[in-house]
Amino acid sequence: MLQTITSVPVRTSDRVAEIAWFCDLCGGDTEFLGQLDPTRRSSFEHCRDILLTAERQGFKNILLPTSYVVGQEPIAFASAVAQLTHDISLLVAIRTGEFHPPMLARAISTLDHLLEGRLTINIINSDLPGYKEDGPTRYQRCTETIEILRQGWTGDRIVHDGPVYGQLNMPAEPVKSYQQNGGPLLYFGGIADGAREVCARHCDVFLMWPEKEESLYATMQDVSARADRHGRTIDFGLRIHVVVRETEAEARAYTRLLMSKFDAQQAEALKQRTQDGKSLGVLRQDEMRKEADEDGFVEPILWTGIGRARSGAGGALVGTPEQIIAQLNRYMDMGIRAFIFSGYPLIEECEYFGKLVLPHLPNVRLGDVQSRRPTETPATPLTYSQLAY
Repeated sequence: MLQTITSVPVRTSDRVAEIAWFCDLCGGDTEFLGQLDPTRRSSFEHCRDILLTAERQGFKNILLPTSYVVGQEPIAFASAVAQLTHDISLLVAIRTGEFHPPMLARAISTLDHLLEGRLTINIINSDLPGYKEDGPTRYQRCTETIEILRQGWTGDRIVHDGPVYGQLNMPAEPVKSYQQNGGPLLYFGGIADGAREVCARHCDVFLMWPEKEESLYATMQDVSARADRHGRTIDFGLRIHVVVRETEAEARAYTRLLMSKFDAQQAEALKQRTQDGKSLGVLRQDEMRKEADEDGFVEPILWTGIGRARSGAGGALVGTPEQIIAQLNRYMDMGIRAFIFSGYPLIEECEYFGKLVLPHLPNVRLGDVQSRRPTETPATPLTYSQLAY
């Protein structure tokens, strides 16, 4: 664990954080890890209830994930639920390549108007369903998609010439976004060099999965340096699970309950059904688990057991409200400005976190803090002594 913390340069220099929850569009909500839960299937009604619970608790954003063939399509779901919400933003995951970019720009712009600007976008750069593609192809497609989206949201015309989408020259007026200062914020994750470079050049928030502090900090330093070379600063986010209870003993006991019906063969099948169970990010989560103690902890309150039962983020903060808050303060000291939490089951754990932790955090929408686009001049790093609690 890092002993001395110096924040990396970030676009949101205020010591705040956007606190988000996770919605179950991919069909993983359950009471026991590694088990399908027929009472918590990924229906519109169940996902709507998760989202509205998060809004009532005061979360500022919620991730609507995308999967290959599992669960619901996030743009369609977001459009259906938009008019039921009043304050929460929607972080809609978009896999580049699934939609022709000018039409995707129009769909996102329409949703942005429905939500009156309460929209952020999670850019996904993985293989298209049924294909296994090389990294350069995916990163080129991702870059061209972002460039076309930005033109569609902010300019008068889309003018493009690239190896993936060829030559485009068309009016952009019909796809103007509601957010007129650059369009929705773009969140992006990925550990490969190509993914880091795409985010550093084009996106606003680099999302990470749970790792030991030293590894997170090294990643942040690397991506921040890449952004600096492009004359930019970006923010950092962490997608992580959480178990919070009044006492540490209760929190740890709940991890054992979560794993009490765990079946390794069935869990592996569930991990592979979305076709991303062997991605670099998931493999890195698997490697972290090898460093854990016999109870699955790799740091004092960072538990790795969730990664045994699902792909994606595989770690959870487990502890008392005071322990969770202290750790989140350390992450904010490093420069993390966005957190996407989840817990099992999603509604019940959302209420625990909303009651015990959320009121004690500097919870804001990142887009409300300052200019929506990254600054051209990198911010001055904040030292530990400058960070106020």
